[in-house]
Amino acid sequence: MSSQILTDARQYEEMIGDKVPETDRPLFHLSSRSGWMNDPNGFSYYNGEYHLFYQYFPYDNRWGPMHWAHATSNDLLKWKFQPAALAPDTKADADGCFSGSAIELDDGRQLLFYTGVLVTEKYGQYVQHQCVAVKEGDEYVKYEGNPVLTSKDLPEGYSRYDFRDPKMFRLKDGTIGAVICACKEKDGRIAYYTSKDGFDWQFKGILAENNGRFGTIWECPDFFELDGRHVLICSPMNMRKTRTKYNSGNGTMALIGDFDEENTKLLNQIDQPIDGGIDFYAPTTMLTPDGRRVMVAWMQNWETIVYGSKDQFPWFGMMTVPRELHIVDDHLCQNPIRELENLRRNKVVYNNVEVSDWMSLDGVSGRTIDMTVNIRPKENEDFSHFEIRFAQGEDYLTSVRYRRTDSFVTVDRRYCGIRNAVINQRKMKVKETDGVIKLRIILDRFSAEVFINDGEQAISTTFYTPQSADGISFSSDGVAVMDVEKYDLSFD
Repeated sequence: MSSQILTDARQYEEMIGDKVPETDRPLFHLSSRSGWMNDPNGFSYYNGEYHLFYQYFPYDNRWGPMHWAHATSNDLLKWKFQPAALAPDTKADADGCFSGSAIELDDGRQLLFYTGVLVTEKYGQYVQHQCVAVKEGDEYVKYEGNPVLTSKDLPEGYSRYDFRDPKMFRLKDGTIGAVICACKEKDGRIAYYTSKDGFDWQFKGILAENNGRFGTIWECPDFFELDGRHVLICSPMNMRKTRTKYNSGNGTMALIGDFDEENTKLLNQIDQPIDGGIDFYAPTTMLTPDGRRVMVAWMQNWETIVYGSKDQFPWFGMMTVPRELHIVDDHLCQNPIRELENLRRNKVVYNNVEVSDWMSLDGVSGRTIDMTVNIRPKENEDFSHFEIRFAQGEDYLTSVRYRRTDSFVTVDRRYCGIRNAVINQRKMKVKETDGVIKLRIILDRFSAEVFINDGEQAISTTFYTPQSADGISFSSDGVAVMDVEKYDLSFD
């Protein structure tokens, strides 16, 4: 039986969230039912459906005591809201149900593994420990033995205030493994645990240590095997900006290496940012029934939050389009899930278009589109930068720019109508290809995701420009040649 706190949340989200017109939400990106959304949780396939839970405060479009919201889908694009799954309503999680994961148990039930938090009176900090809940009928029933892991299950000297975000996965022998964010002296660690049943957990070792390399605490870890390598993804806090690789603040990172299972260590680590854009954080993955590794992330970031009016936007926050992952030459590549192609309508193609001054093309506009632009220099000509503007109207635009002189791609939303003094530009270094570049741009009403050179890199942003601003234009400093393939995206 649900608690009154959970019942109240469900009643409120239904009253508010279900009144939002579909056209006031993204078409195929999951948005919060009502109120605030952050990290994706429990991304999984269970009982014939995809499940995605998320950090949630239903009562306001700002962060508050964390609940778990819940949505399901048959295709990872069209989502159906389910009643909120968890609320902060027990002794073990009275001040919030933080991030976690989901898995199917041997008896067929679904298990949620999450961080319960309590605020200490002495320091006003969140004591963090790990809890579980099991699906029983239509409810997720919290285990009477919570918490199942506390800081006492960490090595000596580790913080009880930074022990969170458990991510479960199945090992080859059927054992359940989990990686959890841990911290020693404000330096990130990833702790590794195993369990036979999902309730009784044993510490195995420290999978990876930051040692001051990348920010401080490593949030939201995930660990998986992909194309013959092992990959650890996480979201480091307080990153230091580098010239060509990482932005400052809260970032995301993939470490690719080899797993020494005997010593519980990730060896031979190669690091890379996952998405270099404005809005991307806390990515997590799942394995689909047909064997694809698919990732989704919170399409926002703590330094870039654009708070809207609660009256205008009773929901706040969305997820990225799910992305298929591969390793190519020790590099993590990502592309939108192939199911997105089922939404394509009204194909428009242009080839060998010469671009210099600003220009637009008949049939190339819209706010829910899938557009690929191949760019190259004209023979015996040159260009220094190329720009694509979208969500463009008389007073608005957002853009992506490729600067050939130093191989940087920049996403820029300064003129999207934003009124908040937050980060509105981000750039990332791409491979030098003598002016040849491929940009696939996915637009969905309030967001743009740009996949560069068949998914070698990605750069993403949100924006809240009026939907009437749907123009797209192209420009080059010098003469460039482009091919354009554009589709409208629709469920109709």
